[in-house]
Amino acid sequence: MAENAIEEAPRSREGASRNPFVRLVTFLKEVLVELRKVVTPTRKELIRYTLVVLVFVVFMMLLVSALDLVFGSFVGWMFGDLPLFGIV
Repeated sequence: MAENAIEEAPRSREGASRNPFVRLVTFLKEVLVELRKVVTPTRKELIRYTLVVLVFVVFMMLLVSALDLVFGSFVGWMFGDLPLFGIV
């Protein structure tokens, strides 16, 4: 039954052209239509988004650094090279 539904689907004429120039022009028209939908953020929103990204990046750097310290110390302790967290 699913095969019949696929076969009965209407076919569009826009994508049927094999001419690459027609397809390029169609693509560029669709890009322009989508670009008209873009909303530019206000200055206040832009500053807020930038701060959110910077805080997130700093948080992730601290998290990864802490995990690296923990796992590195544990592996060093496990193989006897280093004391756990520098504690003798």
